[in-house]
Amino acid sequence: MLLAVDIGNTHTAFGLFDGEALRLDWRMETRVERTADEYAATLSGLLDIQGLTMRQVTGAIISSVVPPATAPMERLFARYFGVTALVVGPGMKTGMAVLYENPRDLGADRIVNAVAAYARWPQGAIVVDFGTATTFDVVTARGEYAGGVIAPGLIVSADALYRSTARLPRVEIARPKHVVGTNTVASIQAGLVFGYAGMVDALVNRIRAEMNYAPKVVATGGLGALMARESSTIEECDELLTLRGLRILFERNHV
Repeated sequence: MLLAVDIGNTHTAFGLFDGEALRLDWRMETRVERTADEYAATLSGLLDIQGLTMRQVTGAIISSVVPPATAPMERLFARYFGVTALVVGPGMKTGMAVLYENPRDLGADRIVNAVAAYARWPQGAIVVDFGTATTFDVVTARGEYAGGVIAPGLIVSADALYRSTARLPRVEIARPKHVVGTNTVASIQAGLVFGYAGMVDALVNRIRAEMNYAPKVVATGGLGALMARESSTIEECDELLTLRGLRILFERNHV
């Protein structure tokens, strides 16, 4: 079995694959001070609940946008799983040409998402990833990574509003019943959820206007399902797209 790990700025996602099938997935808070031993204790317990052991994991791959958190994860696999983890980065065979001016500037999760999207939607895709940042990644019908857009994420925006004002509260990211809020919490939620849906649709339409093909518009990330319901341009939602892309990259690079 393969254990794929996506280390994001806010959360770290784990996906356990049995062949091509995603058997289990977990998510925990990303903390750079977390050690390999702490990861091992947590994962051992999660696997045990499912009647599995660490030694049943025979392969590992890591995507990380938090460099200080990468080394402890590599030590976890070497010490407790007995495998050397592949780390997504320069030199890895992706099967995808990158048209970014400096490919090294491209976050690992973004190329992983692009690979996964093209494997499933070869007509080309726009992947909207609702994470700490909201990113738009464009894949051409020829299977090239064309570029994208980066905007502040929903949670980042909500936190900034809370920290930068004297009286506005911190709110849950949830859909309010109406656009016009009748209390402060609902008003903030409307601005965040409906405002972001509008931003997504506006950016997707602007991206489409620069294309000569019809890409599939896909949402992913922790808030992907919520925002897909509010957007008029998002056509598919796969919250685990990054993990699926990691499995594909593992197969392309595993010797």
